[in-house]
Amino acid sequence: MLSRRQFMQSSAVVTGGAMISTVVSGSMTAEPRKRLFTMDLRCGSIGVGADFPAAVALAQKYGFESVNIEPGELSKLSESKRREMPAMLKEKGLVWGAAGLPVEFRKDEESFQRDLKQLPDLAKAMQDAGITRVGTWLMPVHAQLTYMANFRQHARRLRECCRILGDHGQRFGMEYVGPKTLWASSRHSFVHTMSETKDLIAEIGLKNVGFVLDSWHWYTAHETIEDLRTLTNDDIIACDLNDAPAGIEVDQQIDSKRELPCATGVIDLAAFLKTLVEIGYDGPIRAEPFNAPLNALDDDAAVAATSAAMKKAFALVE
Repeated sequence: MLSRRQFMQSSAVVTGGAMISTVVSGSMTAEPRKRLFTMDLRCGSIGVGADFPAAVALAQKYGFESVNIEPGELSKLSESKRREMPAMLKEKGLVWGAAGLPVEFRKDEESFQRDLKQLPDLAKAMQDAGITRVGTWLMPVHAQLTYMANFRQHARRLRECCRILGDHGQRFGMEYVGPKTLWASSRHSFVHTMSETKDLIAEIGLKNVGFVLDSWHWYTAHETIEDLRTLTNDDIIACDLNDAPAGIEVDQQIDSKRELPCATGVIDLAAFLKTLVEIGYDGPIRAEPFNAPLNALDDDAAVAATSAAMKKAFALVE
């Protein structure tokens, strides 16, 4: 999930912060970079079962800036309806987030080939609607395949998906899964760090491939701000923002037990988000806490709680 880019400034290059130098009346002044990423509502990630019209209404009500729709739901609409969607979203002050990859690539070859045959039509539906970002996650273990066998299978299968998506104007992101409690839970571990994901991106070898970045996996992979600074805007397709439960060692964190952004302060979300501002990331950021108390709320309450948490996090960089 990655393409290469260079960060260029026309007036001057400034290192070590989110500042751009400009010339005003013959003197140098510094003005802070502003965030370009959007506060994204992805209902399924917070236990909300809303269809697309309901999701749009909830996004407007609670101050979100982008929404998503899954390819299967989108494919049920006529082409003319799909083509009307960007204007409809713009009218409501919204843009697209990222869609999920509608291909089962983690299991048997028959399942993969079945889904792959349907991908051109689904990618065309997303193209009609103006969706340009698609993402998925990587299972960090396998019961039978060794690391290298699994690596080669992922590269081959996802390369085929990326070619189809690229033919329809879409960029594709992969999310590595960082908790040690998961990647050490089966016979063979697999990709679970940023650096390993870079290797997989390089092996796929296409320009429309990059990351789905997640503060939770960045934290559980023991990664740093300097690791984030190795990425550029073009490298990041989508981003998840989560906090971690307090009082648990990082290597003991459980993937299915997370917190909403800024709930505990265990993860340094200020540094995480400031670095995304610094590198000019301009895509969606959504919460994905896998949090049982949040999932138990009704739809309005869950979206309201998520909105409050996201706004608190975004305020760290505004």
